[in-house]
Amino acid sequence: MIDQPLPRTMPRDDPEHRNFREDALALSRLRHRSRARFTTRRRPGAASRPQSETQATSRRYVGRRVVAVVPVLWGVTFVTFILMNLLPGNAARAQLGPDASDAQVHALAVKLHLTGSFLSRYLHWLTALLRGSLGRSVASGQAVSSIVTQRLPVSAELVVLAIGCALIGAVPVAVLSARWPGGIIDRAATVAAVASVSVAPFILATGLIALFAVDLGWLPAIGYVPLGQDFVRNLRGLVLPVAAVALPLFGGYTRVLRGDLVDQVLTAHHIETARALGMSPWQILLRHALRNSLLGLVTLVGFNLGTLIGGAVIVEQVFGLPGLGSELVQAIDARDVPVIQAVVMVFSLGVVLASLLSDLAYRRLDPRIRLDGAPA
Repeated sequence: MIDQPLPRTMPRDDPEHRNFREDALALSRLRHRSRARFTTRRRPGAASRPQSETQATSRRYVGRRVVAVVPVLWGVTFVTFILMNLLPGNAARAQLGPDASDAQVHALAVKLHLTGSFLSRYLHWLTALLRGSLGRSVASGQAVSSIVTQRLPVSAELVVLAIGCALIGAVPVAVLSARWPGGIIDRAATVAAVASVSVAPFILATGLIALFAVDLGWLPAIGYVPLGQDFVRNLRGLVLPVAAVALPLFGGYTRVLRGDLVDQVLTAHHIETARALGMSPWQILLRHALRNSLLGLVTLVGFNLGTLIGGAVIVEQVFGLPGLGSELVQAIDARDVPVIQAVVMVFSLGVVLASLLSDLAYRRLDPRIRLDGAPA
């Protein structure tokens, strides 16, 4: 039996022709609605939760995390106290110098409450902390709370500007690299990211000073002007320190975000659906892939704050910034335990707070995520 060739057109009264037209019209309407607004399908029974219930869940979660901060800070301060106790020498000897007699050192140690046992000295500091007092600096006699109040804005400004500049540069570069993977932009971004991550912060800071402060004379190498005193001079003096901290962050953020975007564009099922519905590559990349990839970037920013603080300590020393990092180095040299404890506690609190903010950002980026661990 010889197969008959199919006709080029179907008769309009043919039932198969009517079914084909109905399917084509349905697909056209679906494509039109998807171009207007493409949303992922929620799981069956996953109705949106009331706003009041969501806010109550967030408050309970924040309350639990705040309570969990207490043992974390206690453990950090206890370990720091142990490490300082293991260092040779003491604050009295460091303050009086090597030419002081043993009697003078002992008298000053008694005055500074340094002669008791390790446990008694720690309990003395912890009791004062529970009463709301951070004590006084062993080296200068100044209240530790005032030292932290004066130095904290400098370090906070440096860290916030560095993270902001790194994100502002990393997100568009990663998007452009993911739009044309393997292209010129992608290759140039890869080289820049790898180079910025490979250079140590103190070497990068020294190179920036040599180029922009010494050779070109465009920016100051040292010196800090408070933000409230002169806005322009403040930003001008922070350009090089912020660049030294932000460039390694930029490299890490760019590579992580670019890799996640490319992985989604190539393998994610919802991206294939959006592409089949006729959405443009830029719409797919910006409206769907980028939003999901930001979850990984938020995780990296939150957990990278500890490394960022370590780099900021070095950068503050190089550029002579009067922040908590430089104060910590000076306190370690002077064996100034109250100042060390306060600075370490502030740094630890910052890391815990960054982790909390990253968890809250998850909920903002993806409402299906439940902070209490239950399914959305």
